[in-house]
Amino acid sequence: MNETPSTRPNGLPQALGAYLIWGFLPLYLILVASVPPVEFVAWRIVWTVPLCLAIAAFRSQLGEIASALKDPGARLWLAVSAVLIGLNWLVYIWAIQAGEVLAASLGYYINPLVNVLLGTLILGERLSRRQWIAVALAAAGVALLLGGALTTLWISLTLALSFGTYGLVRKRVAVGALPGLTVETLILILPALGIVAWYAASPAGSAFGQDIGLSLAIVVGGVVTAIPLWLFAEAARRMDYSLLGFIQFLAPTIVFVLGLTVFDEPLTAIELGSFVLIWMAVGVFVWDLWSRRAAAS
Repeated sequence: MNETPSTRPNGLPQALGAYLIWGFLPLYLILVASVPPVEFVAWRIVWTVPLCLAIAAFRSQLGEIASALKDPGARLWLAVSAVLIGLNWLVYIWAIQAGEVLAASLGYYINPLVNVLLGTLILGERLSRRQWIAVALAAAGVALLLGGALTTLWISLTLALSFGTYGLVRKRVAVGALPGLTVETLILILPALGIVAWYAASPAGSAFGQDIGLSLAIVVGGVVTAIPLWLFAEAARRMDYSLLGFIQFLAPTIVFVLGLTVFDEPLTAIELGSFVLIWMAVGVFVWDLWSRRAAAS
């Protein structure tokens, strides 16, 4: 039986699942706030590897992982994506621990615009006039930050560019979502173990093992790392990159609300103006999507 467009998997459930988890991730990071960002990223990698291998074994995908490791091209591109996602984790965790929650949120508001531009320039996806207006509004929001938030702009741009490029690389690599994620973490495991060992040998010692609650929270880092990345990679392979990018606005909206409420971070006038322009961009883009789908139905 042939699949129709309405029954063919489209990646939307996976995208929503990933972005919901990422949206509420700052609440989890409160539990590990005492762990230095570099050490915590290393522990995330360490605990993600066994989880990915266990799921891959259950899904009979260990052969796909071995094949990807033997393929020089796939191995190279997954090494690139591994570095990009490692950088993204490090900057994001540092930003949350440093109280720059709104800057982190803004980075993931900008990220969909990066996705749109990458999809257009590299993947050949075409944008409508209204979508270009949305891109221009978001660009104006970023430009506004140049006038009053230079100290945190690097956080937002690093998060947006690193994750946008990561998604593009994963979309281009002909490796399944879970096998690809497993290879990425295997590539990073040796540096991660080195970092963990360095902290363990330092005068302060390793954060893991000093307290049962904190140690369990660190182990959970493997779950909150692997599951949303797995879902995101599945969605990236099934959906237009431009559409996927704009669904992502769900996560930074949650982070934005958490920043104002749970983290009690003040919102400056410059930041508010930037957010307003980017929210306008979101509205224009979503309006365009709904208009085109209504016209096609």
